[in-house]
Amino acid sequence: MTPGRWARGVAALTAAAAWAALVLQLVLIVDQFRGDGQPVALALWRYLGFFTILTNMLVALVATAMAVRPASPMAGARWRFVAAVSIALVGIAYSLLLRWVWDPQGWQAVADHALHDVTPPLFLLAWLLFPHGAIGWNDLWRALAWPAGYFAYAMIRGAADGWYAYHFLDASALPAWALAINVAGLLAGVTVLASLLILLDRRMRVRTP
Repeated sequence: MTPGRWARGVAALTAAAAWAALVLQLVLIVDQFRGDGQPVALALWRYLGFFTILTNMLVALVATAMAVRPASPMAGARWRFVAAVSIALVGIAYSLLLRWVWDPQGWQAVADHALHDVTPPLFLLAWLLFPHGAIGWNDLWRALAWPAGYFAYAMIRGAADGWYAYHFLDASALPAWALAINVAGLLAGVTVLASLLILLDRRMRVRTP
């Protein structure tokens, strides 16, 4: 089924918001590092260490494909599903675990809200407006693969340079049992989110003429 103009329009808006937020955050972190006398390469390395950034990149790519080439593989149901679950996790985890940790000001606050509060609902709306019925329970592992892959990536990075993007994944500060509980809790949350979207997708398939 071909998505309608509204669906593609919301996807285009989502892509524009995500790309703009990503560029703004990159400019801010590069400016911060240069102001501290540190190289741009280190700023880029730090920038790519955040699950929020990587997931917004995924959303920007998928939303762009949804808007420009909805029949392409990148705009397919499975990529839309993975992106929807992952960006929902970004918004929920930030509100529950990170919003109280810091108080961004100025342009940093703009970037922060755009990445955590704007792109998640926009992409979920685009996901809702696109056709449904092409994912099932055998796709559950796909939703888990993205955050699980990030965890492995974050642990490798942290072992290399001692920096962890999130306090609840800081292997240098947490005992192994606490880290394991945090990871298990996050993956359980992803499983719940993915299951809800699969159920919603199946229900919307039934209602789609």
